[in-house]
Amino acid sequence: MGENGLEETARQLVAPGKGILAADESDGTIKKRFDTIGVESTEETRRAYRDLLFTTPGMEEHVSGVILFDETIRQSSADGTPFPKLLEAKGVVPGIKVDKGAKPLALAEGETITEGLDGLRERLAEYRDLGARFAKWRATYSIGDELPSEYCVWVNAHALARYAALCQEAGLVPIVEPEVLQDGTHSIEESAKATGRVLLAVYQELHDQRVDFSGTLLKPNMVLSGYSAPTRAGVDEVAEATLEVLYKHVPAAVPGIVFLSGGQSDEDATAHLNAINARGPHPWELSFSYGRALQAAALNAWRGEEANVQAAKEAFAHRAKMNGLARSGSYSPEMEKAFAGVA
Repeated sequence: MGENGLEETARQLVAPGKGILAADESDGTIKKRFDTIGVESTEETRRAYRDLLFTTPGMEEHVSGVILFDETIRQSSADGTPFPKLLEAKGVVPGIKVDKGAKPLALAEGETITEGLDGLRERLAEYRDLGARFAKWRATYSIGDELPSEYCVWVNAHALARYAALCQEAGLVPIVEPEVLQDGTHSIEESAKATGRVLLAVYQELHDQRVDFSGTLLKPNMVLSGYSAPTRAGVDEVAEATLEVLYKHVPAAVPGIVFLSGGQSDEDATAHLNAINARGPHPWELSFSYGRALQAAALNAWRGEEANVQAAKEAFAHRAKMNGLARSGSYSPEMEKAFAGVA
């Protein structure tokens, strides 16, 4: 088990009290984020923004790893230190997003397949040389009439497993991210059913393609009511439904599960993670790999202004700390008010 130190790296990424910062927004996504604060997305503004996050004092107390984008893994801090080296020096594991995005799935209206397998072996070797120690690949599925289809479920599972096998061959821990999108009016029961079907296929393919589960991490959605559902499940119901699906479908050999935040608010993502961990212990470490839910407050505070860098760092450090506490079920919403009072 755990060849090439992959299990060791996977366990480092889900160390108690810590989780992963997803700073791997594609050019299109980061532009959307910057548009909301009136900042032009240029190579330099993107670099400055990531630099702000990575140089936040004490971020390593609650952040175990950072997922980078192709541009970002090649960039450096203001003092010239390459980002992967800066992170490693803090004991934070550098990672890389390697998929080429979700594209329309042929002959399947409204469904997607993630591309990026062509040339992946060579890209993984280059990323490892640049300092990456883990990778990420995201597949997306929609809930709706007859969706996700079996076709979509299985072709994405196959691609995720091909990616994971190539990662392990290259000495990188694959984070496997099958995201059942929570947009829509579906009930929490429908979300649970779709998520279960997706996970069943993913682990069948990972097994068939000889992937060593102990050197992987799973990055799933939480099981939620649709964001537009007329009535939405509360925190406890989400925790219980999510755990029930994971217990049915995720092998205990997997060291950790790092939830994505999806479209949840910052505080919802933390509260749900906290409720899930409060019901422990579990066979896996249950952690976070959040993008927007760790960054939104910092981005808002920053707004591209040098004068705001300190406030932005404090906002990021606060969110990282709240999620770090949620890892052991010791978060409470009152802690948010305490921070608001200080700011």
